[in-house]
Amino acid sequence: MIKTTVGVEGMMCGHCEAHVNDAVRNAFKVKKVESSHSKGETVIISAEPLEEEAVRKAIEATGYKVTGFKSEPYEKKGLFGR
Repeated sequence: MIKTTVGVEGMMCGHCEAHVNDAVRNAFKVKKVESSHSKGETVIISAEPLEEEAVRKAIEATGYKVTGFKSEPYEKKGLFGR
């Protein structure tokens, strides 16, 4: 599993977050996507690494600006976080 954190500028509310989430879900096969307008980021969990340029295009097509991109291995924590 891969965790991709994308900096997104321009989100102002929950509707903006949903707009970005839908764009990511429609463009890629992801396990989970969660955006936060207060943090200015979108976190994507996927089975395979995502191409930065493709993520940028999908998000920027919705009218928001991508300000950063970071991928790292992701391991789901167990019930008690061990």
